[in-house]
Amino acid sequence: MRYHTATTPSVVSGVPMFRRSFLTATAAAVPALAMPGLVRAQERVVNLYSSRHYDSDRQLYDAFAQESGIRVRLIEANADQLLERIRAEGANSPADVIITVDASRLARAREMNLTQPVGSATVASRIPAALMGPDGHWMSVSRRARVVMFDRARGAPEGLARYEDLADPRFRNQILVRSSGNGYNVALAASFLAANGAEATEGWARGIVANLARPPQGGDSDQIRAMLAGQGRLAIANTYYLGLMATGTRAEDRELAQRVGVVFPNQGDRGTHANVSGAALVRTAPNPDHARRFLEFLTAPQAQRVFALGNMEFPAVPDAEVHPFLTALGSFREEAPDGARLLANAPEALRAMQRAGWR
Repeated sequence: MRYHTATTPSVVSGVPMFRRSFLTATAAAVPALAMPGLVRAQERVVNLYSSRHYDSDRQLYDAFAQESGIRVRLIEANADQLLERIRAEGANSPADVIITVDASRLARAREMNLTQPVGSATVASRIPAALMGPDGHWMSVSRRARVVMFDRARGAPEGLARYEDLADPRFRNQILVRSSGNGYNVALAASFLAANGAEATEGWARGIVANLARPPQGGDSDQIRAMLAGQGRLAIANTYYLGLMATGTRAEDRELAQRVGVVFPNQGDRGTHANVSGAALVRTAPNPDHARRFLEFLTAPQAQRVFALGNMEFPAVPDAEVHPFLTALGSFREEAPDGARLLANAPEALRAMQRAGWR
């Protein structure tokens, strides 16, 4: 696990400078047994457990500290590790907020009784109801669409309008995708299962395996590069990976990204699968007021702009700025993220992919 603390010059160890002499004098008069609770109450801090690992996010935390005088103490690990840690820590957990990708993990946090309603009218006024968890137990901060990409130089694939079409024999030896165990693919298959049932999902997975251009390997960016190198014709990937290539430091990647076209599947029915990055207020949060202020900050224009421009994600707030590169890909209808449904379907979806030989 990694640790990071966002600080501001006006705060030392979470206490504004002008209060330090007062607190020092007060501390001498307070019995030692009372000190832990007193210090805990006086700290201006948010303890954040996050499975996101982007430099742009850390810029957000620093900006929040500068604006509010509330430090962000960050612990980074994968989502499952963080959830298990909070459960193990119990009532003594220092965690105030958890941020993770994938609506199913946010739903799992609620199922484990680790969260409470965000309880902020500001958040409710900014984030659409479809991007909030049941009873407000989590909120989206950004969205990622899982799409099919193609090389414009070779033309758009004919007969590809739905995820279901990826199993069509016409795309034999053309598909590039990462492993079945990857969370993005599990969520996509879980969504597919909800729409089509278990039998159809396994048949779809078998069709994709038959159509693979190579065994699954690497991440989403690797699928895009392999496609542009002619190793396959279609890459299944999240839009933000393409956006990061288009805005990255490597001139070669920027040039390659301009060649990529995008199919947003299922525009005629359920919409393109779009998972979320989201945040939840921990049930035992020791700093709930500071935590709510932090969650509100994440929905403000400044923060939404960082998600959109810094990490090339689609913002959660409807009128927030979207990077021109992503806007140029075209508008699309998206499937509402149903975390509980994804959580319920994920195990069977993964088993179906593995039975089909999707490694």
